[in-house]
Amino acid sequence: MVAYDNNNIFAKILRGELPCYKVYENDHVLAFLDIMPRSPGHTLVIPKAAARNIFDVLPEDYAHVIRAAQKIAIAAKQAFNADGMLVAQASETAGGQVVFHLHMHVMPRFDGVAMLPAASVKEDPKVLEENATKLMAALKALG
Repeated sequence: MVAYDNNNIFAKILRGELPCYKVYENDHVLAFLDIMPRSPGHTLVIPKAAARNIFDVLPEDYAHVIRAAQKIAIAAKQAFNADGMLVAQASETAGGQVVFHLHMHVMPRFDGVAMLPAASVKEDPKVLEENATKLMAALKALG
């Protein structure tokens, strides 16, 4: 098994070395907007624990990620008036993983609207700020 790289981009975000559009955080997870979203409100949920992917994450840490992903999905459906939600986790290169810190994608989906290809268009920072504000308000309303 390949060792966890403490210098991956998500580890740097967790340490505060790189910025993000944070929408949710607790003692176990951090959730932030993908800067190259496949749909409006595309959010990444990561454990604060060092885990490369599903093959080495502790079950307790993964459970925290899933709970947070569900909370984000419920809020994002409301915040973006989504028709549905795609929640996905990719592990290893063959599975489509690009950043080797475990993460779940929470992507609002809309009937008749195709998702953008992965990592294809960097979103305008103003749009990301607006989407973060919408999602945080919906999360706050959930309690």
